[in-house]
Amino acid sequence: MSQEIVLHLEEVNLVASEYVKGNDESAIAKTLSIPRNRVVKLLSEWRGMVSNNEAIRIRAREALSGADQHYSQLIKKAYEVVSDADQTQNLGAKTNAIKLILDIENKRIEMLQKAGLLENKELADQLLEQERKQDLIVSILKDIASEYPQIKNELMKRLSEVSGPQGEAVVIYES
Repeated sequence: MSQEIVLHLEEVNLVASEYVKGNDESAIAKTLSIPRNRVVKLLSEWRGMVSNNEAIRIRAREALSGADQHYSQLIKKAYEVVSDADQTQNLGAKTNAIKLILDIENKRIEMLQKAGLLENKELADQLLEQERKQDLIVSILKDIASEYPQIKNELMKRLSEVSGPQGEAVVIYES
């Protein structure tokens, strides 16, 4: 049983490594001689594992940052080729360099869009955590306001300011 799990995870890793290289499902299926529907299933499983693992998300962010820097360096070099081609009046080299810049930018955008799966999950987790903390703080402040009536009006006024027009209405009853 454990050998089957190891083999399955190795297959997931093989498919994922091809995907990270920029290959689509069809190309991966052809390269690894695996049916395309199996590749799609394995990629889906890999995305689930990656998006639920904080250590992998950190490594993915680092890899993404490194790849982005690499693309920037390549684009800078291509612009140097454009500049040199301008100076030497070499229209063919200039045209090829401009096409290269366009191709590199397209690859960069594609990479960043694929990475969006991880970023969206991470942002959603952060938002949920912030909302939880905000609710906890508001609850604590309301408890304090009920225990200390002398600061209740000022505290409720400030809570209303923080929550803004879309926040909950704070009603204060004078006794």
